[in-house]
This record gives sequence, C-alpha cells and structure tokens, in this order.
Amino acid sequence: MTIHRSAGWLDFHIECDPYTTTGEVTNIMRALERETVEAVYAAIEPLLPEPPVHPLGCHRPRVANRLCFWGILIRLVTGSSWVDIEAILEYRVSDTTLRARRDEWIAAGVFDQLRADSLAAYDRIIGLDLSDVAVDGSLHKAPYGGESTGPNPCDRGKCGWKWSTAVDRHGVPIGWTIDGANRNDVRMLIGTLNEVAANGLLADIDTLHLDRGYDYPVVRDRLAAHGLTELDVQRRGTKPPPGTPHRLTLGLRWIVEATNSWWSNYGQLRRSTDRRHHHRNAALCLATTILITGKLITHRDRYCR
Repeated sequence: MTIHRSAGWLDFHIECDPYTTTGEVTNIMRALERETVEAVYAAIEPLLPEPPVHPLGCHRPRVANRLCFWGILIRLVTGSSWVDIEAILEYRVSDTTLRARRDEWIAAGVFDQLRADSLAAYDRIIGLDLSDVAVDGSLHKAPYGGESTGPNPCDRGKCGWKWSTAVDRHGVPIGWTIDGANRNDVRMLIGTLNEVAANGLLADIDTLHLDRGYDYPVVRDRLAAHGLTELDVQRRGTKPPPGTPHRLTLGLRWIVEATNSWWSNYGQLRRSTDRRHHHRNAALCLATTILITGKLITHRDRYCR
C-alpha cells in the first residue's frame, strides 16, 4: 500500500495492492499497524516545532522525530517505562531524549492540535453523529500519584486517576476531563461538557445519555442551563418481584462504555505512571487520533474499493 498525503490532515488516499487484504496484520493492536502509524505520523509531522539551534553548532546530531514518535507510541500501547523503551529501540535513543521530545511537543501544542485536526477530519469525511451523545467516567490505577490523582474507592483506596468523556453515536470522543479517582462523576460532568463546548459541538447535541449515577434534580438543572433538555437518564428503581425478569434499559449509554474499554486497552492509560496532568492528556489525544485514523481506514476499505 502507498500513502499519498496533501496539505490537510489525513487528506490522503491509499493505493491498495490487489494482493493485500485488510487482515494482513493480525494479533497486534491497531495502533502498531504500519498503515496506521504512517498515517498518524504524516499528520503529526507538519505540527512539530523547529529544532533548537545550538549556539556553538558542535553538539551531537539530533535524534530523528520519527524514531521518537515510535518510542512514544510504544509507551502508549504497552505502558512500559522509558528505560525499557530505550532498550526496545536498541539504544538508538535515550529515555531522557524521549521524555524531552515529548515535553517539547506538548509545550508546542502538538497533541492538542492533532486531536482537533483529527476530529475535524472525521467530521468532514464521515460526519459526527451528535443526535445521541453519551457521557461516563472510568477509573484507573496511578501508582506514582501526581497531579489529578486520588484514592480510588473501587480499588481499596489505592491511588488512581479518572477520566470523564463524551462520545458521539459511533463512540468518537468529542471532549473529556481528567481528575482524581475520588472525584464524583456528577462533579466532572460540567467540565466534560465545557470541553465539548470548546470544540464547538455542544449546541449540536440532541439527546444526552447518562447512567443512574447522574439521576439527580441538580444535574438536570445544570444541563438545562447548558441548553441540554433532551435527556435519557437510566432511572433509579426497585428490584422486581422474585421470578420477574429484570430488564434494565440501557438506552444508548453502552457506546461510551465501549470507548472506555477501548482506551483501557492501552497500557499507559490503564496504569498511568505519569505524574503530570498534561502528560495524561497528551496520551488521550494520541489514543483518540489512532481511534479516528482506524475508523477512517475502515471507512476507506469498506466504501472506496
């Protein structure tokens, strides 16, 4: 396969080898497939800042951005330490350089811009379906503590972190917020919707789907203040009589559960050893870009052959 890319994000087409099938790469995550890696790096490369110029011009040659991107991607997928990734890459780049390059890209806003561009590309090529949007949180381990962490009530009070995300009808994240594992979903809901509004998508939401943890009058009042009056909240109820089937109506809330499960497959997110809020946010941005890239490639394979 050959990837052709123009100036816009993912404005590319891939010439398919007639002998190549979509199942060519198996038993690895989509994030490490050659086609996905090349497409994501083609999108991130124009966003990278210019390398600093050494005043004396006699320093060691700068490690290629492509190699550093590969190391960052391996960490996202496996959750390995930077020292282990240095060994995986056969010591062609040091763990210090990988961390420094990541911080350099975060300071330049590369990951945030990548997420915004990928979301806009998906909306342009396939189209976001905001007729039904689901919001929910997900708890995960953070053994080293740091910013936006707290005792996890579901893990014997061990240190953990939490994200709350909103997704469209097809599971594409359109906004999220990060906090400690002890933060209640209700308190993170407005922050999540504020991120959706920052992306310019809040006014397009028709129906918001929530689980029973959000079934409070104060939540409905806050959502109404944001212009969200069409709600599908899983109501609190009593258990049915013995012998009566317990049919629990989930509505379309399952779409956010699928996205949370997909994000949790990444080792860096499932057990975060980062200590800074912006490091975790950058990992979520990269994971979201990979999700969208995979959907675009699947869309091409299904409809453009």
